[in-house]
Amino acid sequence: MPRAPCRVVALALLWVCGCAHNPFRTAQPVAPPSLEPPPGVAAPAHTLPGGGLPSAMPSYADVDGRQLDGMLTRSRQESQLMQTEITALREQLASTSAQLAQVRAAGLPPAKPASDTDNPVSSPVAMQSAAAQLALPDLQPRFDGAVVRIDVPADRLFEPGTANLLPAGTATLTKVAEEIDRVFPGHYVGIEGHTDTEPLVSASWGSPHQLTTARAAAVFDFLTSRTPVREGQLFLVAHGSNHPLVSNATPAGRARNRRVELVVYAERSAAAQSP
Repeated sequence: MPRAPCRVVALALLWVCGCAHNPFRTAQPVAPPSLEPPPGVAAPAHTLPGGGLPSAMPSYADVDGRQLDGMLTRSRQESQLMQTEITALREQLASTSAQLAQVRAAGLPPAKPASDTDNPVSSPVAMQSAAAQLALPDLQPRFDGAVVRIDVPADRLFEPGTANLLPAGTATLTKVAEEIDRVFPGHYVGIEGHTDTEPLVSASWGSPHQLTTARAAAVFDFLTSRTPVREGQLFLVAHGSNHPLVSNATPAGRARNRRVELVVYAERSAAAQSP
């Protein structure tokens, strides 16, 4: 057979059989694969928008380890403090329960807690109002912070340079004590001795403090023995010349600084509160 006709026949067979390597076949376009899942099948996580993870998901990778340790330490400290408070409350409750059991066993009524109604003159406002009720026309009581001060000139109470009370001084102290007992019954009263800066005229006293101590003691002895004021209400203070009211540059100023102050406090003594 001639060679030309055989070549024609071979080409015709390749065309008819559709050989994949047919150089005369036109390449068909390949369709991209579809990512849409078939019905009833969930889409893969990596195909979801944003990688398939919720955007609000917290990440502890960005938190500093020291910050976490600090938070844990504070939490432990707060827990320990709370446990301490709970323990203290339990102990207080146990103590109160024990006292109540003792009272019930003894058949006595429980003690009444203290209140302002038991001591009506207790607040600063009440103290100031009560001070105005003191009937001491020749003296000038003054309200000082939370106390009432009654300044009694030492020249009216004592012989010059001594701790010996004058008859007029005892009368003055009696009147003052009666008014204190009337307006401030049972209250604590401080007896504070003061003097001026002049040299002492008597060799009996080594210092102004010794003189004011002796004078405060003389007032204490008189009040506890001759007036309604109780010993448990009183205490003594010797200031010497450390706290002048006015300047010591003039005779009038020095006379004013020589004094005994009866200082009435808002608190009442335990003896006065007992029945």
